[in-house]
Amino acid sequence: MKTNILPGVIVMAAIVVASNILVQFLFGQWLTWGAFTYPLAFLVTDVMNRVYGREAARRVVLVGFVVGVICSFIGTQIMGEYGPLVTLRIAIGSGIAFLTAQLIDIAIFNRLRDGTWWRAPVVSSLVGGTIDTAIFFTIAFSAGLIWLEPSNDVSWANEALPLLGAGPVVPLWVSLAVADWCVKIAIALLALVPFRIIVGSLTRRTT
Repeated sequence: MKTNILPGVIVMAAIVVASNILVQFLFGQWLTWGAFTYPLAFLVTDVMNRVYGREAARRVVLVGFVVGVICSFIGTQIMGEYGPLVTLRIAIGSGIAFLTAQLIDIAIFNRLRDGTWWRAPVVSSLVGGTIDTAIFFTIAFSAGLIWLEPSNDVSWANEALPLLGAGPVVPLWVSLAVADWCVKIAIALLALVPFRIIVGSLTRRTT
């Protein structure tokens, strides 16, 4: 592994580990603390892509995926009050969502990399974050996919409630997904500032 992407690898691994821990703690009614750290993975991917190229970004994502799989496996072995901290459906959803969304992020960023500096990170992160949210919450909690893990009772996530407490009646997991998606969108926009600063600093070091 090239040493110039080692910091990106370390930061990506730290984000994945932190998010897997913080997802166990609630922030309000619709979110966990992990919702605020996980979107930073897109920032890391975009910085690596901009400075070191598509292949370097893919290597960083692969490390993040492997770390995530390890965290999920550990979580399935730790028993909480209501069973394993990480269910099989959550593990599958997390892994597929992460890898798919990050690779799509890289592809979109690479397609837009020659345009205005902010367009590639914004568009790639928004599309990637949307796909990530849709895949994870559908696999992890949708009643239509109960066959993935019949022993896992997800009826609580499918309770019909107003969207975010005020909108049309939808399954609870849809509200959780929408809240998560809103955070991803907000962080994608806010991340433009550190993206610009970090890319500028790394570019100067590599020239």
